Amino acid sequence: MKTQIRFAFSIPLFVVCFLVGAISTVNGDYCEVNVCGNGGICVTGAGAPFICICPDGYTGDTCNDTEAGPCNPNPCKNDAICEVTGQSRRGDVFSEYICTCQDGFDGVHCQNNVNDCVGQPCKNGGSCRDLNGDFNCRCPSPYVGKHCQLRCISLLGMEGGGIAESQISASSVHYGILGLQRWGPELARLHNKGLVNAWTSASHDRNPWIEINMQRKMRFTGIVTQGASRMGSAEFIKAFKVASSLDGRTYTVYRLDGQKKDNVFVGNVDNDSTKTNLFDPPIIGQYFRIIPVVCRKACTLRMELVGCELNGCSEPMGMKSRLLSDRQISASSVHRTWGIEAFTWQSHYARLDKQGKTNAWTAATTNRSEWLQVDLESPKRITGIITQGAKDFGAVQFVSAFKVAYSDDGQSWSIVKDDVTSTDKVGGKNLSLQSSVFS
Repeated sequence: MKTQIRFAFSIPLFVVCFLVGAISTVNGDYCEVNVCGNGGICVTGAGAPFICICPDGYTGDTCNDTEAGPCNPNPCKNDAICEVTGQSRRGDVFSEYICTCQDGFDGVHCQNNVNDCVGQPCKNGGSCRDLNGDFNCRCPSPYVGKHCQLRCISLLGMEGGGIAESQISASSVHYGILGLQRWGPELARLHNKGLVNAWTSASHDRNPWIEINMQRKMRFTGIVTQGASRMGSAEFIKAFKVASSLDGRTYTVYRLDGQKKDNVFVGNVDNDSTKTNLFDPPIIGQYFRIIPVVCRKACTLRMELVGCELNGCSEPMGMKSRLLSDRQISASSVHRTWGIEAFTWQSHYARLDKQGKTNAWTAATTNRSEWLQVDLESPKRITGIITQGAKDFGAVQFVSAFKVAYSDDGQSWSIVKDDVTSTDKVGGKNLSLQSSVFS
């Protein structure tokens, strides 16, 4: 399943309305109402109704055209800022300019992507992938985090009791000694003691399984298995598969990256020793299922799950760093300043701290049906959003209020609710170009 997040915006949106005055035959002084835009000074002149004296950077009859210069069009690459460093001109030509580069780029025109992997930022055997102005670490299990610096190896609660009996289920149960002994799934706890101390499937069950419902999405990095002894005879699972699910209905059997066959894990060799298997890559899911493949005498199991919370609390998802690609970002509509294609405020421009003339997403209208959507391509826990406004040719604009919706399939959407009132949660408060946080 895919996780997607959508922002439904209330007015005002990143839209600027322009009032275009059609200059026609008008009696009187044109400069009584200044027809010069962008701070131009209107004066009357002989042989002409009016003349606009335009400020630096603007030209045209009404100062509405951008003046040509070294920074127009912007020669700097990768969202770098072009600045004119000398005010002297030779005709219409500026003497000097410099490009101020974003992090991760260098060169005269910021055309070079600095290899952020040179310093080996990924720890514990992680492999580094260089991005535009950033890097991404692929961490070996059980490590996670921006630099693979965190170990995801918490015991999830089978042995300690943190996982309740009601969370454990199985395809079948074995009843021993004339039905007086029940080897139920709730007994499948690592190092469980007693005469009846494990789960055993029924002898007639040809497709046995045992499952744990974690009641929320988790990251599973490993499993510890153990057999048991029944009536003095060792019973254990010699080989098994694992499957996971986000909803308890659709299950995915674990496979290694690039493999087309289900992965079969090596299990136990006796009834008492433990066997640890790690998942690389980790498994993300709410429901975790063990599927015995080869059993000795009977499919008998005690176990513990290893992993950690799937919180995503410490790392950004990748809008600013471009870990999220342009194709993962879409919108209900886009605005074009003056209807010009070159001034289109595309959905994939909605990246924090983006630079340039068009450096944000703007919707075509100000109605409440507009939205911006990000497809994360795999389940993620989103704990907050940082938003930011922008300028459209000098006009400050921002989103003052918005709602957040989420979906696992891109079709059925749920609005984030307020924990106290259970009503739709409204975020925003962008009263300037600075960032605000929605959590």
